[in-house]
Amino acid sequence: MKIKHVNTQKVTIKQVTWQDAEIELRAVRTPVFINEQFVTPEFEWDEIDADAVHFLAMFEHQPIACLRIINYQKIGRMAVLKHWRGAGLGTALLLEAIKLCKKNGSKIIYLSAQTHAIDFYQKAGFSQTSDEYTDVNIPHVDMQLDL
Repeated sequence: MKIKHVNTQKVTIKQVTWQDAEIELRAVRTPVFINEQFVTPEFEWDEIDADAVHFLAMFEHQPIACLRIINYQKIGRMAVLKHWRGAGLGTALLLEAIKLCKKNGSKIIYLSAQTHAIDFYQKAGFSQTSDEYTDVNIPHVDMQLDL
C-alpha cells in the first residue's frame, strides 16, 4: 500500500540525536537498508551515528523516514519506509538537511547517491561528481550541492 496523499499536519520532522532516538531511527533504517537492500548490520550500524545530526519524520508517533548529517557537510542514510515512498518525505527531509547545513556555515554538501536516486537529488540541485561505483553491493555515485 502506497500512501500518496498524506495529511501533513500529522507528519512531523524533527532534529534528533542518536542517543535520544536510536530506537526510532533503527525502526526505519532496519527495514529499508538491512531487510530490503541486504546491507549487513555490521556496515549499517557504525560509530558515526553517535556524533551525527539526524532528522526523523514521524506520523502519529510512528517513525517513517530519516537521514543523518555528518559535520554539516555530508548527508547519508536517507530512508523512507516502503509504503510511505512517493509522499514527498524524502524531499522534505533533504530540504531540512540543506537548510541546517547552510545555517551552520557549510559551503558544499556531499552525498553518496544510489544510482536509482540520481534524478531525485538533481532536482534538489545536486550534481554528480563521480563515475558509478559499488558500495555494499549497490551502485552509487558521488554528488554535491554548492551552497
